[in-house]
Amino acid sequence: MISRRLYHGTGPGPITPDGCAVDYYATLTARGEPELIHAAVPPGASVLELGAGTGRVTHPLLALGHEVVAVDESPDMLAHITGAETVCSPIQTLALDRTFDLVLLMSFVVETADDDLRAAFLHTCRRHAAAGGCVILQRKPPEWYDTLQPFERTADDGSTARMTGIRRPGTGLLEATMEYTVGDRRWTHTFLSRRLDDDCLERELNQADLTVSEFLDPTREWVRAVPR
Repeated sequence: MISRRLYHGTGPGPITPDGCAVDYYATLTARGEPELIHAAVPPGASVLELGAGTGRVTHPLLALGHEVVAVDESPDMLAHITGAETVCSPIQTLALDRTFDLVLLMSFVVETADDDLRAAFLHTCRRHAAAGGCVILQRKPPEWYDTLQPFERTADDGSTARMTGIRRPGTGLLEATMEYTVGDRRWTHTFLSRRLDDDCLERELNQADLTVSEFLDPTREWVRAVPR
């Protein structure tokens, strides 16, 4: 297990235990993720969304006809979600008494540098996947870890996102800080992540009684797994 602090954040408003700024996340909108997910599951599939945040993807999935249970450990995040059942809980300890057609683990949560925590996340996914159901994970393509450089991007609304402080402190590990600016508000989020290449991901899924069934996009960022 990595003993150092994996995530921390700064800025105005509530900051979640994993360093995310609630007020910043509340400004974000979906960028094609709901449609990709919707196309990978049957119409009306029930969805357990782990780490739902402020509902950036929750709300579009509801609009596409899915019943969504949104899980997050931050009550401040969940307060922004409407129209879905919400559960305030860490992912690793979640134990609902039902299963779902789709268990969704996005936002690169699976790439935590804490190997034990990642194993717990995947077991939560398997525990809540229905017979015949699936798990959809989002991870950075493995090559991203080798080629990433500092950058700054400005959106049409004038908000900016900068990545700085990139370090590779060990094999397969990457540490960096994201800085977000919206108007006169500024937040930072520092993270430490572990690269999951295809073989490593398959091994870890197997330990949770899951296996990769397909990649949903050409970059292999979106992974569909099923019970073994």
